[in-house]
Amino acid sequence: MDYATLKSIHVGSAVLSIAGFSARGVLMLRGSPHLQARFVRVAPHVVDTVLLASAIALAWLSGQYPIAQAWLTAKVVALLAYITLGTIALRHGSTLKVRAIAFFGALGAALYIVCVALARNPAGPLALLA
Repeated sequence: MDYATLKSIHVGSAVLSIAGFSARGVLMLRGSPHLQARFVRVAPHVVDTVLLASAIALAWLSGQYPIAQAWLTAKVVALLAYITLGTIALRHGSTLKVRAIAFFGALGAALYIVCVALARNPAGPLALLA
């Protein structure tokens, strides 16, 4: 598979992943029982697996790896924050207030990841302003 196709898969799955997380967050904030639907529980794992696999393949093909590239390291660290906050938001938050704060924090982490990817700079949104 060529780089451009792989990048399109990665970007598309990132969009689907963030959109899906946003939709699940809205369901959580509304207290919707749809959050427990099988599709809503399974689809994110499929999308995120494609996202991760395409990220690894892109790193392999381009020869760019976290730690060697500061912007990729920033994306990985932000991804860990996104996963942690997302887990608190959708599963482990003790109150709706904690879940809501974690949800918006996770969305902020996702926005940072996107900005870092676009700028290829760990300054993220600040780099896009320059």
